[in-house]
Amino acid sequence: MRYFDDIPDDYEAEIGTFALAAADVIEFAKAWDPQPFHTDPEAASKSPFGGLVASSAHIFAICTRLFFDFKDPIRVVAMLGKDKLRLPSPARAGTTLTYRTRCIDRRESESRPNVGIITLADTVTDDEGNVVLSQEVTLMVARRR
Repeated sequence: MRYFDDIPDDYEAEIGTFALAAADVIEFAKAWDPQPFHTDPEAASKSPFGGLVASSAHIFAICTRLFFDFKDPIRVVAMLGKDKLRLPSPARAGTTLTYRTRCIDRRESESRPNVGIITLADTVTDDEGNVVLSQEVTLMVARRR
């Protein structure tokens, strides 16, 4: 478990990878974002995407799962916000996604001595190196003391 005190200014990590299977894309989308380019391979092939793509909500869920399954997890108390969220390329079914993060800001809390505040710049890329998600996430992180 990594606490605020364990996170250096130059912290970087590869959080994890996820194989984005077509069946998973369809199942998630049927429950949460039932647009044809997420749920129907034939309709998706005729869409501007030219094939089945994951819902943005699915990508967010994958990031959350990978973050909390990470072998060296950060002791998050709360997420304070997301900024600069971008989805520049579609996450295509059949690709493997890679989630990386790096610390871009770190400060002690002025009002709570038991936590610190960090901002992480996240990127998720596909097999070809295309960025499918980028964002900045501000987290309240527990301190060791």
